[in-house]
Amino acid sequence: MISLSHLAKLHGVGRIRKCSLILEEAQRRWPGSAGQMRPLRSMAVFLAETDESSFELRRAARDFLEASDLPDGELRALDRFRHALRTISGQSSADWDLLDPADFRASNHLAREPTGRSLYLEDLRSPFNVGTVFRTAEAFGFDEILLSPDCADPLHPRALRSSMGTVERIPWRRIAPEELPSSGLLALELGGTTLDKFVFPKKGILILGSEELGVSAPLLALAGEARISIPMRGYKASLNVAVAFGITANAWATQVENSSRGTLTGAAKRGRIEKLT
Repeated sequence: MISLSHLAKLHGVGRIRKCSLILEEAQRRWPGSAGQMRPLRSMAVFLAETDESSFELRRAARDFLEASDLPDGELRALDRFRHALRTISGQSSADWDLLDPADFRASNHLAREPTGRSLYLEDLRSPFNVGTVFRTAEAFGFDEILLSPDCADPLHPRALRSSMGTVERIPWRRIAPEELPSSGLLALELGGTTLDKFVFPKKGILILGSEELGVSAPLLALAGEARISIPMRGYKASLNVAVAFGITANAWATQVENSSRGTLTGAAKRGRIEKLT
């Protein structure tokens, strides 16, 4: 933490950006010691009372000092203050300005059991989509992400930004389509069984196709009847590939979890009955 005497030697945008960095570091270390807010409040008092501060800067500092007493009030006030300082200093908040909640929420660091669910990205071209898929896959407990040789690089700056650090947390590797197993494949593509009727296996590899061309014919053939479609009602009837994956990942995880608890969904019950008959 910078001393107030040192802070007083900084002026203008430099002072504001330094304070923003201090808040960012405090947020990354959250939760810390019980007294970690005291120096941050002292910094806010300095900004609120010095004549050099603009009206907007004084107001942001006072808002921080008037933080709510709710359980997460201090953390939210700290986050608002940090973003306010970035705006005042002329830095627009963009996706690369956001902090990964897992950095300051210890519950996200709990170990997870393997789910048996993996993902194959076939020629996704947008680094933003690749990063978003990584973030969603990690959130729903996918074990691994496989990428085709022509898929966008997960280490591309835009992919890293949208992944929110999950590129480093979920295993991934590149393999050619012909290296995929001949069984256990599912394809997310138009013209298949609708999501509300599809019976998911406990384990498998879900294939996501190119944003422009979808899943290739050879991989659709490998997936066979395990072709899943999301029913849509809009005029365009089109979804971003990362959004479509999020919907499907939630449905898969929910159905498997309900099945393990003995609370099968309508689709799973129908599938179980059909197998018995």
